[in-house]
Amino acid sequence: MIRLITFIAGLFIAFGQTSAQSTAYVFNFGPTAGIQKWDNSQGREPMFQYHASVAMETINNEDDRASFIMQLGYHVKGSATRFRFFNLNSGFPGGTYTERFKFNNFSLMLGAKQRYDFGSSGKAKYFYFGGLRGDYTLSTNIDNLPNANTNCNPAAYPLMGGVQRWMVGFSVGGGMEFSFAELVGAQIQLSVNPDVTPQYRQNAIPNVIDICNPGAIYNIPERRIRNTTVELSVGLRLLRKVIIVE
Repeated sequence: MIRLITFIAGLFIAFGQTSAQSTAYVFNFGPTAGIQKWDNSQGREPMFQYHASVAMETINNEDDRASFIMQLGYHVKGSATRFRFFNLNSGFPGGTYTERFKFNNFSLMLGAKQRYDFGSSGKAKYFYFGGLRGDYTLSTNIDNLPNANTNCNPAAYPLMGGVQRWMVGFSVGGGMEFSFAELVGAQIQLSVNPDVTPQYRQNAIPNVIDICNPGAIYNIPERRIRNTTVELSVGLRLLRKVIIVE
């Protein structure tokens, strides 16, 4: 972990030193809708959590329409199962219980951004961006889910041995930038972030003893779980402007 942090810190320093003229630092925070595709399983529902990130963007003082981006972020990904109960006497809903499958991921994205003027004032721009992303799973809660320890069929839940620590994916999105002063601004963006490689990979496991039916056995099917998130981000933009004097 120390080597990973040192490597990423070195990337940020090198990116800032080699960027074209000026650099924008963007601090983002916002809600996340986590979606997962589970093989051999149905009924996955979105999980609503949060994310935070810091990004560096190259800024050309003469023409700032295009930028390279490097973004480092913390993202809570996963999905949920919602159990809805009904009152048998009245027939009305009796409550809801949500079981969340969380994967706390640390991500690094390298990409590009394109801007266009919005209106004639020059104070607002709209943009779109895209980039490649690598994720590392810091922690997960799947080994602490209450139902996983009491369920007669533990194969219904992911096993810790199948969790993949490293994933690769991509991010695309767009939004608006607003300028409050020469060096201070804000932005709002919406992004979609699918993983290409699975968060969870488990091979088929045959001849598992059924703990609720002594003497019976069953097979655990192969399972792959992939993450996708939809994120709404609000950010503070700080510009480090470099002026070259000849």
